[in-house]
Amino acid sequence: MEDLIFLMVFPFAIACVLLAVRSDRVRGAVSEAGAGIIMVASVYAAWNHLGSPEFYDVSGEWIDTAMFAAEAVLALAVICLGIKYKKWAASALGVVQLCLSLSFEFTFKGDLGAGDGIHIDDLGVVMALIVGIVGSLICVYAVGYMRDFQEQEGGRDRRPWFFFLSFVFLSAMFGIVFSNNLAWMFFFWEITTFCSFALIGYTKTEEAVNNSFRQLTLNLVGGIAFVSALILLADRYGTLSLAELLATPDAEVAGWMLAAVMLLALAGIAKSAQMPFHTWLLGAMVAPTPTSALLHSSTMVKAGAFLLLKLSPLLHGNIGGDMVMAVGGATFLLASMGAISQSNAKRVLAYSTIANLGLIVACAGVGTPEAAWAGVMLTVFHAITKSLLFLCVGTAEHRIGSRDIEDMDGLFERMPRLARIMMLGIAAMFLAPFGMLISKWGALTSFVDAEGAMALLLVACVAFGSAATGFYWAKWLGKLSYSALGADNVEGAVRAQERAVLGALAVLVVAVYLAYPLLSDELVSPWVERAYGAVPDLVMIGGSNEIILLAMAVALLLIFLPFFGRGKDPQTPVYLSGNGSVPGGYEGSMGEPVAFDLRNWYLQDWFGEERLGRLGEAVTAAVLVACMTAVCGGWCRWTTSA
Repeated sequence: MEDLIFLMVFPFAIACVLLAVRSDRVRGAVSEAGAGIIMVASVYAAWNHLGSPEFYDVSGEWIDTAMFAAEAVLALAVICLGIKYKKWAASALGVVQLCLSLSFEFTFKGDLGAGDGIHIDDLGVVMALIVGIVGSLICVYAVGYMRDFQEQEGGRDRRPWFFFLSFVFLSAMFGIVFSNNLAWMFFFWEITTFCSFALIGYTKTEEAVNNSFRQLTLNLVGGIAFVSALILLADRYGTLSLAELLATPDAEVAGWMLAAVMLLALAGIAKSAQMPFHTWLLGAMVAPTPTSALLHSSTMVKAGAFLLLKLSPLLHGNIGGDMVMAVGGATFLLASMGAISQSNAKRVLAYSTIANLGLIVACAGVGTPEAAWAGVMLTVFHAITKSLLFLCVGTAEHRIGSRDIEDMDGLFERMPRLARIMMLGIAAMFLAPFGMLISKWGALTSFVDAEGAMALLLVACVAFGSAATGFYWAKWLGKLSYSALGADNVEGAVRAQERAVLGALAVLVVAVYLAYPLLSDELVSPWVERAYGAVPDLVMIGGSNEIILLAMAVALLLIFLPFFGRGKDPQTPVYLSGNGSVPGGYEGSMGEPVAFDLRNWYLQDWFGEERLGRLGEAVTAAVLVACMTAVCGGWCRWTTSA
């Protein structure tokens, strides 16, 4: 138990130290040492609790009181900030959430609590490793990145606040992962919302402030749904224990219980930036790159995915599961198509994140062992690979002055190591033999085997969405492969922390994909078996594991070994119309140099984000309203019968 409490408390302690530090050297040393300790502690905790789910009796009136006081302070801060910036929707929702929290605390909760306040299982181990390793590496990367950011942006140095929020983020994520008491989980849930709000608005520009309040407003909807679920569970079932909720037999997931599960699912959908809530994650791209990586890979959005995967056994075969499946499937399809029209690299990554989270959410909604297995595997591979890609884009932006894919001509010459690592990350997102593609295959298989019309619609969404995914990733990969012939190498100016973290994440991408069968057999399948009472029935995790591992290792060597040679690759001039090329062009018929460049096809008329965004918002909002209205109608009937 001490190791879990340490992971929840230690990052917060480091955050407080960093808030007071003003020296770059001391800040770097504290951040790197703290991140290193968190990584080691998360691995130690994973080793300690692997294969042995445990509950710990951690409770106390003073803990509940302190958490509620902190929640009230955060709610008041939200209300006051909304008034200050004239963001009335945020203030209004903050008032609603505060009133519901007060009602829960003083009317419905009473002495109710979860005696076993802390719980860890194999899914918790997976999430702890994601938060502890990937999240900590992002914090180390931020040391060098934020130094360049401050030099380029100028103005007041607010880096102590940035690093404080980043480490508090990690602390809150560990709290979400380890909380069995749903009231405690809600406390940490709201901390991630507020930290995200503050990090998105870090630069204090008008765009940053507007986007930060958009995130806050949309996630407050999820927070209101969460606290409403707490009220229902406390009033009707007398429990705040997530484990007791998950132990509910399928036949009893109806009435008030189904309403509570659907409200928790709605909170997870909002946190995971699913349509119609997805715009907050797109707006988060105005923040410094480490913030984008934290939100997209190891924290924030993964909190929603974690909760939905936890709830997945309760979503099988009911209207709640249909709601989650429909939202996830529509989000995957439309967000994948929306990425086609984007040339801003961070925006492409944002749409890709929303889409992949949609696939994970859909897996949770199906509620079968096979779908849950695929959802967890997708979560792992997406967290590592997407963090690598975000950090690559951040480093490239600081060195070439742009995050636009069309400005990455000749990146293979200007930043050869970074280009190779970025190509590895892109390939890992959609090409064989990487685990992301294999996990997507597992998801598709589980959809085919599931019952109901909604599962068949999911198959179509995955098929067309995956085609769009291949299109926008291939465009980017082709752009990186193009050589401008003669561009200057600017890679020497990259900070040591950035180089180290990018290299570590690249190694981690390969290592985790090679360890695919081990990860499945030792972590994911045991959790699925305990959660569902059945082992996921997929050929890929059966007796052919060794063959899959060997095939993946050979394919990786054949594909990527040539790119990491030490020698300088020979370059042959390109010929156009029979004339030898010159750097960035060719010699025309009159002997004059003619410039040329390569540009991608973005199909704005077909896949413009405004058109697809409106469609996605309308479809998913209609699904949510229809399903929640059906449940509300049930409330009236249950209340009358009572």
